[in-house]
Amino acid sequence: MTGTETTETAESETAATEAGTPQTLLFDMFGVIARVQSPEGRARLVAAAGAGVSEAEFWEAYWSLRPPYDSGRVNGPGYWRSVADALGTRFDAQRTVALVAADVASWSAVDEEMVALIGELAASGRTVALLSNIPEELAAHYEHHHPWLAHFRVRGLSCRIGHAKPEAAAYEWCLRRLGVPGDGVLFVDDREENVRAARALGMRGHVFTSARALRTALGLS
Repeated sequence: MTGTETTETAESETAATEAGTPQTLLFDMFGVIARVQSPEGRARLVAAAGAGVSEAEFWEAYWSLRPPYDSGRVNGPGYWRSVADALGTRFDAQRTVALVAADVASWSAVDEEMVALIGELAASGRTVALLSNIPEELAAHYEHHHPWLAHFRVRGLSCRIGHAKPEAAAYEWCLRRLGVPGDGVLFVDDREENVRAARALGMRGHVFTSARALRTALGLS
């Protein structure tokens, strides 16, 4: 993020706080409510691959081939087949199962402070919604293990809606389901490019850095 972007973001968030934030809040999941991959989780994934390639090669294949998986166009085994092809190797069925499990585990930690804030916002009468880039296996894991997902009136899971951020269609899907205009929604994400895409559709945006900063932007502290 450049210094100019930082200044513009700060000014936008200050203005939002002064003017009063919208009643509808649309949240990203990973990097906001859920933790990003830990170094330990990343190491377990590389070890599970056992591909005999460098970590740099592994992560290049992992991320470059992720969009179709996030958007539900391929399932877990299909995704890991494409990763294996990119690495010039092959994952048998047992290794593929281990990779899917290690991948899910690497994204499974949550920020309890943010989980509590989501519950607080929902209890206060705010409409809270979710827009997450997430593959099906991970979505199923969260639905099974995290009852707080029920707080979200709308859940835009990329694997289910067929679009991933920062595609405009992902945000538009949420707006249609919420039934509110763009300027009636505050979008919260840890990635500047995703917030920028939301603002391009008329939504208000907050680049997430911490629960405390978000509370301040929402006028809660």
